[in-house]
Amino acid sequence: MNATNTALTDRRASRRPSLFEGELVRIAFFRSLAMLNPKAMMRNPVMFVTEIGALLTTLTLVMDIVQKSASVPYTLAVTLILWATVLFANFAEALAEARGKAQADTLKRTRSNTAATKLVDGKPVKVTSDLLRPGDLVVVSADEVIPTDGEVVEGAASVDESAITGESAPVVREAGGDRSGVTGGTRVLSDSIVVRITAAPGDSFLDRMIALVEGAVRQKTPNECALTVTLAGLTLAFLLVTGTLYPMGLYFDVRLPIPTLIALLVCLIPTTIGALLAAIGLAGMDRALSANVLAKSGKAVELAGDIDTLLLDKTGTITMGDRQAMRFHPLPGHSESELAEAALRASFGDRTPEGKSIVALAHRLLGAAAPKEEPGSKVIPFTAQSRLSGLELPDGTLYRKGASDAIRSCVKRMNAPLPEGLEELVNEVASRGSTPIVVIRNAEVLGVVALADVLKPGIKDRFARLRAMGIRIVMVTGDNPLTAAAIANEAGVDDFIAEARPEDKLAYIRREQAAGRLIAMMGDGTNDAPALAQADIGVAMNSGTQAAKEAGNMVDLDSDPTKLIEVIEIGKQLIMTRGALTTFSIANDVAKYFAIIPAMFMLAIPQLSALNVMGLATPESAILSALIFNAIIIPILIPIAIKGVKYRPMRADGILRRNLLVYGLGGVLVPFAGIKLIDMLLSASGLF
Repeated sequence: MNATNTALTDRRASRRPSLFEGELVRIAFFRSLAMLNPKAMMRNPVMFVTEIGALLTTLTLVMDIVQKSASVPYTLAVTLILWATVLFANFAEALAEARGKAQADTLKRTRSNTAATKLVDGKPVKVTSDLLRPGDLVVVSADEVIPTDGEVVEGAASVDESAITGESAPVVREAGGDRSGVTGGTRVLSDSIVVRITAAPGDSFLDRMIALVEGAVRQKTPNECALTVTLAGLTLAFLLVTGTLYPMGLYFDVRLPIPTLIALLVCLIPTTIGALLAAIGLAGMDRALSANVLAKSGKAVELAGDIDTLLLDKTGTITMGDRQAMRFHPLPGHSESELAEAALRASFGDRTPEGKSIVALAHRLLGAAAPKEEPGSKVIPFTAQSRLSGLELPDGTLYRKGASDAIRSCVKRMNAPLPEGLEELVNEVASRGSTPIVVIRNAEVLGVVALADVLKPGIKDRFARLRAMGIRIVMVTGDNPLTAAAIANEAGVDDFIAEARPEDKLAYIRREQAAGRLIAMMGDGTNDAPALAQADIGVAMNSGTQAAKEAGNMVDLDSDPTKLIEVIEIGKQLIMTRGALTTFSIANDVAKYFAIIPAMFMLAIPQLSALNVMGLATPESAILSALIFNAIIIPILIPIAIKGVKYRPMRADGILRRNLLVYGLGGVLVPFAGIKLIDMLLSASGLF
């Protein structure tokens, strides 16, 4: 393993401690005691009822002790088991919280009040980072720490972002593109950059990240709220049922002890999922952060699991993203050097990697004859909206280059004809999977520059995983339809949007949402911000612009364009885990019914002994066995709740069948075996 991978592995391991690490267990234990406060317990109706039941059995125990009742051992056992059930539930949530808070430790060490060089009226002034405000300009040179979040407005530099991403390889941050975003706490390794501050004190990326993982109150997702309401309804129903059993027992001349009735209630209500529900949600956000994805809310993580359509930019996501000018294709009547000179002049205003590659290719071809930007020339910068760039010389000569449709429109506005052979040349370049860039001088078309890109390794396998989840993949590109079709066919996407402008992305997302689909998108530029804000899941790259990061509801710290796939899997794993444990919780109640209900009424109604299919020794032993199993199953399932159910890409019907088989059938069979084993141990002890 190389040094980079070692550093990344070590850091992520430090941010994601082992499940039952001693310090975390200690913190979670004391936190679980503090959570016994009824005000805190009321957030979880199932466990609140369990706590009330534990209080009532405690009072009954005190009365039995005072009256020197023979049932003291039984009441004591029920009381201790009920309190253990409540504490185990609190411990599950507290452990998930402790793991999340532990992940903020490294970030806290990164966040500090650093020195900064602020530009005041163009002059450098030394200040501390807490005095910086949005809009301030600071100069950061080699070996200096970037004081807080911002955007590079001048220069380019190599930046060490290992404190944030865990990746030791430096990255380049530069002005004028989609790689201008910088994060406070990262270090400049070379050169010097001017950064415009975008974050107020206490509101930096690190501050928000730390506040998120340390937040005491976690907003529940809609699905979790719906499940909580369902569990509360079941609890109320079983509470009413249990409440009627006491007078029914009197009718049959059976005086049911209060601890027995409470034990029945606790075994009837879905305590297993009620105890683990909060931990499942917290662990989902923990897994997202461990994958270096900052989710601004738990809703975003869960919603990712329901995504129907995934929008991915071609450049940098499906392809390597570093499109390079490979060849000049002049039209008849023009030379290659003539086309190269015009393309070079038209690229002076193009700061994108593609524009720079055209400049580099032209310099290699022209050598010393390559023209320089003349004083008084008017530069026409490249924009995503116009999809072209250009230069107007002092003598009025106009050079432009851009996407074929944009140049066609430009030539038509000049009332000039398009030359014969242009369409064929554009189609020929595009059919090879290259991007044709058309170059004009005034209204005369000179030829085409071919930009070549290649697919990312393994991208087809990733798309196969997404299709196995039932997700439709749409490629978004500014290329013409022929180039887009060639790349789409090679990559194996389901659909593509060619010659896409920012408004086209937005319109497509709105159409899909109007049809009832959930849309996910990833972007890094300011032009992506509207679509990121409109999408149900918008993942912004940490290296991107501030506008993109503010618009999205997730930020990928690694700036990995394919991270959306991992985010979707985390969301699906969260939903699967909740569904699996809910299925198990409801299923294992069936075994508890067969254990505890016959035990309560066998003396009064001997015929009920037929329901004692497990052959439990005594009524007291049966009740305690069911109650003990009900308590110990909670800590046994904590690893599944926090780590999540193992996810395999498959469709919803396959997931449902698997859950019913493993957690439904297993939820019925495991309690039968567990309760019987506990009953045998209790019988062997001779206590009950």
